[in-house]
Amino acid sequence: MKIISINISKGTTISNKKGRFRTGIYKTSVEGPVSLGKTDVVGDTVIDRKHHGGIDKACYIYSADNYPYWEKQFPDMHWTNGMFGENLSVKGYNDLDVNIGDVYKIGTATIQISEPRRPCNVLGIRFGTPEIIKLFNQSLLPGTYVRVIEKGEVNVGDEFILINRVSDISVSEVFSLFSIENKNITLAKKAVATPELAIETKKSIKASFKL
Repeated sequence: MKIISINISKGTTISNKKGRFRTGIYKTSVEGPVSLGKTDVVGDTVIDRKHHGGIDKACYIYSADNYPYWEKQFPDMHWTNGMFGENLSVKGYNDLDVNIGDVYKIGTATIQISEPRRPCNVLGIRFGTPEIIKLFNQSLLPGTYVRVIEKGEVNVGDEFILINRVSDISVSEVFSLFSIENKNITLAKKAVATPELAIETKKSIKASFKL
């Protein structure tokens, strides 16, 4: 796993049926190094602090390997790194192989996998169609949020070094509980019993499965 692009946003004003609002999903690649803070990526604009940023969502990672799949789904779009609002576009990242609670050294920072990304309507605005939300949920390619255990700097080319693996439940498995595995009570119980899974995701699973 290796960073191929670091992406941040200064904030963009967009419009929909509800009016005008600002969002940080429109990101562009920047020259590193960039600092990973405890609640966000330094220099990145986080507008909606209720749903983005914070201890369990300090940085969002998405696999660069997934881009060819999405380019086939949306061939008319102009594709650049950061299309999904990710801070780090990472080659070699796979949601099936990365587990909740995994601890990685990357650059001078230490991060821990906290929860899969669940899409909101802003992703639909970014892609020009709400269809992306349905496809995203079905794909089981959510990418992951991380918490920053030790603040530090990262740069393009930095590799992820696995320091510790504490669970056997993958990012994809947790994400699947909100789509194709939404009846899998055994998997749901396993997820909420994982200490390292973000609290808000645990709450959502408990509510969905009435645990």
